[in-house]
Amino acid sequence: HAYDFVDNDAGVYTEDDHGLLVASCISTEVPGRYVGTAPHGHLILAITEDVSQEVHQEEDNWLAAMEWADSLGADVINSSLSYSTFDPGQGDYSYNDMDGNTSIITRAADLAAAKGILVVTSAGNEGNGNWFYLTAPCDGDSVLCVGAVDINENVASFSSRGPSSDGRIKPDVVAQGLGSAVIGRFNQLSNASGTSFSSPITAGLAACLVGAHPNRSNMDIIAAIKQSGDRSSQPDNEYGWGLPDGCIADSIL
Repeated sequence: HAYDFVDNDAGVYTEDDHGLLVASCISTEVPGRYVGTAPHGHLILAITEDVSQEVHQEEDNWLAAMEWADSLGADVINSSLSYSTFDPGQGDYSYNDMDGNTSIITRAADLAAAKGILVVTSAGNEGNGNWFYLTAPCDGDSVLCVGAVDINENVASFSSRGPSSDGRIKPDVVAQGLGSAVIGRFNQLSNASGTSFSSPITAGLAACLVGAHPNRSNMDIIAAIKQSGDRSSQPDNEYGWGLPDGCIADSIL
């Protein structure tokens, strides 16, 4: 199943390759070279981002895509998108709006969670910028917000930081997002950086846990992933609960 909610057609394979690189972190299996974190899962592909501009319509597109995915029985949503500031005349969000209840996309993500979908979302890449903090929908109280670390588990400087504006620890967990291995067009193996890649790596873990524990709720699985983190005893606003351990999360469940 695939749909482009920007152009209103099924042509998702001829647009920007960001989604391809993101999906490769989950679903790719190239024997002897590369395996994603949930290579035997079934993917629903949706384009909601208009790369030519930054407008609130894209948040509405995300809501429509979420409802469509829900109608198809989606268990997990990976969202490697983030929203804070927009094109002139659109109206920006402020850090105060990162309270879990304000932005369109955050409310949509929490609605998906209320429907039983496990929503995994990138924290944003604003750690080096003026914004610095997490971006929507990562501020949702029912989503799994993922920051980025390097191969040595040091937080990436670009990874957006918490807390949410109402004081909750964010991100929830971290995964490799600096120099992440991805597969691009023509099966080319390369590296890419951004919380866009730490998020799907974690979403694949979530999908495996959903498959292994079909009777557990989305919030049970999020809680287990957080509890399995290597900083779960002292979570903070750079690493959250830390780097998850899938075996520990499985045991918890």
